[in-house]
Amino acid sequence: MPHSSSAHVYRKVALRIIPFLFLCYVLNFIDRVNIGFAKLQFLQDLGLSEAVFGAATGIFFISYAAFELPSNLLLARIGASKTLLRIMVLWGACTVAQMFVTGAWSLYFLRFLLGAAEAGFFPGLILYLSYWFPDHMRARINSVLMLAVPVAGMTGGPLSGLIMSQMHEYLGLRGWQWLFLIEGTPAILLGLLAPFMLSDGPGKARWLTDADRAVLERDLRATQSKAVIGHSGIGLMEILRNRRILGLAAVYFCIYVGMVAVTFWAPTILKSSGVTSVATIGWLSGLISVCTMIGNLAIAYSSDRRMERRWHIAACMLATAVSLFLLRFAAGNVPATVVLVAIAQLCIFTVPIVYWTIPAAQLFGRSAAAGIAIISSLGSIGGAFSSWLVGGMMARTGTPYAGLTLVAGLLLVGAVLLLRLVPRQAPQIPAPAGHVA
Repeated sequence: MPHSSSAHVYRKVALRIIPFLFLCYVLNFIDRVNIGFAKLQFLQDLGLSEAVFGAATGIFFISYAAFELPSNLLLARIGASKTLLRIMVLWGACTVAQMFVTGAWSLYFLRFLLGAAEAGFFPGLILYLSYWFPDHMRARINSVLMLAVPVAGMTGGPLSGLIMSQMHEYLGLRGWQWLFLIEGTPAILLGLLAPFMLSDGPGKARWLTDADRAVLERDLRATQSKAVIGHSGIGLMEILRNRRILGLAAVYFCIYVGMVAVTFWAPTILKSSGVTSVATIGWLSGLISVCTMIGNLAIAYSSDRRMERRWHIAACMLATAVSLFLLRFAAGNVPATVVLVAIAQLCIFTVPIVYWTIPAAQLFGRSAAAGIAIISSLGSIGGAFSSWLVGGMMARTGTPYAGLTLVAGLLLVGAVLLLRLVPRQAPQIPAPAGHVA
């Protein structure tokens, strides 16, 4: 733990940057997943199938993955404030534009644009936080930031249900059209504020004293000295060939498969269990998110206190897998379904909080921008695969349960791979052959 003077500095830094980043992430998650609520109306309105919905959500992740590395490299060059301005204004505009969808191809096109616009947002946040906080604090900092996910569920679920049920046909617009309009606009406004709210690093933060900067530089140098990759010139291809980075990307692929399955299909799972009201589905989603928020904080605190990562991650992946597998046996039972979805969401949303402490602690400099983006982008392809898998299986079987069982299997594979890949001690990413740190 930092000394008292350090604690004061980090409290000052956290209060300055975390609230704004938190609000940005809340809006990001709401705008990314609100299509899961909108589809409860627009599939019938536009005559689209579950397979089309699965393909549309998958296209988002393909586009996101393709543009993630360039976005993170650009952030390292031009700074976080300008990057957030670009990302948030574009994703807000793309979210609003979804209200004009008329069929499958316009839906595919706008989801592709939304993925390209959002690309680099989350890995950019992880990279940006590494400029301010040392390794031993990152799980707690990540947990505070990633509380945005359950908070987005607590607010976005009820809000989406309320908009779709109360504003349906107002001024001639369908409920799902109002959903995209109302929930997309705040991202544009917040993006315009980013240059005024964020400093691109401690050296450019006028609100820090010289003594504050000295504390940050001392602690960050200590963290950077432990990084294995990034202390000298390492090319992008060497990072791409690094087996540990590729292994971590494979684990993140499995994690992302589970996250997308829970995130995008939870409203459909609740509806399949017998909940018919869109508003009720929204409120249940909010209740589940409250449980998720409490669990996120508790598990992240436990991981930091014990400085243990691998079993915290693996246990959460295993619990999610078991919950998804058992959902088929809870079909038609609303309370049991809600409990299983709550366990699955709590655990799978906790995984990235702890997981991202591993690569963030091992990468430094330009290699951090590239390595984090590569792990995130390759892993994000799991989002496309998950959407295709669950959507395709639901189109064939009429229920989401067969696809969710396959997702559970992939989570088991990912947990085993993680335990084999990450040693019991602090994880190390070996430098490429010939590299001397």
